[in-house]
Amino acid sequence: MHKKLFIPGPVDVREDVLQKMATPQIGHRTKDASKLQRDISEKMQKVFRTENQIVLSTTSGSGLMEGAIRSFTRKRAAVFSVGAFGDRWYKMAKTNNVPADIFKSEPGYPTTPEMVDEALATGKYDVITVTHNETSAGIMNPVDEIGKLLKEKYPDVLFLVDTVSSMAGVLIDTDAWGIDVCITSTQKALGLPAGMSICSVSERAIEAGRQVEFRGLYLDIVDLYDTIKKKDYQYPSTPSLSHMFAMDYQLDRILEEGLENRYSRHHEMAELVRDWARKHFALFVKDEKYLSQTLTTITNTKGISVSDLNKKLGERGFMISNGYGDLKDVTFRIAHMADYSVEVVRELLDNINDILGLE
Repeated sequence: MHKKLFIPGPVDVREDVLQKMATPQIGHRTKDASKLQRDISEKMQKVFRTENQIVLSTTSGSGLMEGAIRSFTRKRAAVFSVGAFGDRWYKMAKTNNVPADIFKSEPGYPTTPEMVDEALATGKYDVITVTHNETSAGIMNPVDEIGKLLKEKYPDVLFLVDTVSSMAGVLIDTDAWGIDVCITSTQKALGLPAGMSICSVSERAIEAGRQVEFRGLYLDIVDLYDTIKKKDYQYPSTPSLSHMFAMDYQLDRILEEGLENRYSRHHEMAELVRDWARKHFALFVKDEKYLSQTLTTITNTKGISVSDLNKKLGERGFMISNGYGDLKDVTFRIAHMADYSVEVVRELLDNINDILGLE
């Protein structure tokens, strides 16, 4: 039985989108491949709300995260973390010999502009990284406010943002917020199969990157940028054309739905889950201003066995997610992103209520 996936990714993918993965292959050095990659980039610019160059990578989102911190840190990176994926960005820096320091928030609390200001006032850093939407904690950081701070006080510091689990589910105004490298991937709110990541990159980030001697090879974002500029949207390595066929089609669907309508639908799904969580459990995020729009992390106040719940949900064709890392069993998570509707989310919650005997 296929299970409807209410986990932080991968998400359920519509059948018509999946079928596009089966499009016959074309030569990846042909004009048709260039057109496909150019069309995707132009549509992605609308989703990202950016005039910056779009870069595609046949990796998960972690690939471009690693590539970004390695490609653009000249002096030292300040990595801000509100959970497991912020921690991962710091680990990427250290294992690539990139000088970096980590600034961690208390569990359930966001990265604030005040935290960023305090770190950057030292003058040590030329790059900061922020997780927009942390799926372990269900926190959405105030990236717009942090971007405003950087513009006003630290205009020379590059702003790298992980929007892996939020892009296309909530407004991310890349250029207005001053994001130099904005990273996402396919298997979350974009509603595509896992296996590709996407970023926008500013020209000033590219110029900074040219000063970095050891940027790696496959994930050298400067080289990716230069190659697609020089060779009409050709990439240095073989791309996943199957993903691109599906991506091109799905982007048409997203833009046809309308970005504002899509954001509104995600908000409605989020509100439904939040109301349910408040009634029966508790929200993990301490200040509701910072609640994620694409996933809700719920404190397991009843001490239920999430594993047993998921087993019974599986028999009914649903799947949710346990807590991540240190939050396993202390919390559980319900994702509400991509192409789901409020009605399907309500069906999931009704089944959980029935299994747990909740009113």
